[in-house]
Amino acid sequence: MSRSSQETISLFDQYVIPNYGRYPISLVRGEGSHVFDAEGKEYLDLFPGWGCNILGYSPERVIQAVQEQVAKLIHVPNTWYMEPQGEFAEAICTRGFGKAFFCNSGAEAVEGAIKLARLHTPKDRYKIITFENGFHGRTYGAVTATAQPKYHEGIGPMMAGFTYAPHNDLDAVRQLVDKETAAILIEPVQGEGGVNTPADGFLQGLRDICDENEMVLIFDEVQTGMGRTGQWFAYQTFGVQPDIMTMAKGIAAGVACGAIIAKDEVAPSLRPGMHASTFGGNPIAMVAGKATVETIEAENLLENCQKLSARFEEFFTNLKNEIPIIEEVRVCGAMIGVDLNITATPAVKKAMDRGLLLNATHDTVIRLLPALNVTDADISQGCDIIADVLKEMADEVGAD
Repeated sequence: MSRSSQETISLFDQYVIPNYGRYPISLVRGEGSHVFDAEGKEYLDLFPGWGCNILGYSPERVIQAVQEQVAKLIHVPNTWYMEPQGEFAEAICTRGFGKAFFCNSGAEAVEGAIKLARLHTPKDRYKIITFENGFHGRTYGAVTATAQPKYHEGIGPMMAGFTYAPHNDLDAVRQLVDKETAAILIEPVQGEGGVNTPADGFLQGLRDICDENEMVLIFDEVQTGMGRTGQWFAYQTFGVQPDIMTMAKGIAAGVACGAIIAKDEVAPSLRPGMHASTFGGNPIAMVAGKATVETIEAENLLENCQKLSARFEEFFTNLKNEIPIIEEVRVCGAMIGVDLNITATPAVKKAMDRGLLLNATHDTVIRLLPALNVTDADISQGCDIIADVLKEMADEVGAD
């Protein structure tokens, strides 16, 4: 019998480092876009696994693939060949480009991409340009690349070689480029920063700057990859090809997995002895990833993503006309940001009390990353709750 939420919280209080702000709920199982706590309360989750559960909870193909693989091999090191790793690499590279290196998380993928960019360019080049309000992870290279001062407080000095440009400002990028610049690193759509989309021509402009200066263009697709924008990868959505791409989050439907994808001419620079990941490319993550690809195709989830995107955009655009606290609506595939002119944090608690899980980011933005297979009924239920919550918040601040 499962512990109660309070019993599990007590266990954490005694033995787990309290570096996360946690809600006082212990989740025990999930199905589709719904998850249940230890007391049996059901929640509709429109932010499942912080975007990792791209197929929702308990996707059948992934479960079956993992169960079968566990009975064969749980882990073998990368000094051996593994069929699952080769097959998953084929699955993502033939839907994208290049060759794959596997790791365990988005931060790891970004670290590897930074290293690869520096290895691929001349030795006197080491600087990397990133963008304000971006987010790239918590390890030292990745957090230095994250141009948000709040993530640097108390852990300095940061790594050398990173310079920051305002998002959507090509002139600022050009001014930062010098003879020591190796690469530009950017999220095609800034996720944690509030679902900030690129201006027309911006990503192509970055591609042009890299080509003109023999630099490497890196797309951080940790959040946008694996169908999140309605295409397999966001670079396809925007029609701009990077040299290196990072992936994680939904890549294996919630099983820990990350990847670097590099063009054929760039990949060999990550030569033997220069980089590794002990658990990266393990058989369990690989079969989960392949099953994720198979599910997306079998269930037409790229097409479904485009449909649900249009539905969310229509709903929130109409709601913006009704509720004055909504400042802007930003939607790209199954990435939804509702920017308020007040702090968005209270919306999380109010929605949770009504049985809906969502996220607030960047102080004023309500963020949704629904599963690609979220149902029409779940969308309707979630939207109704959000409308109720935002109307209540508007009343509380006396918005007219």
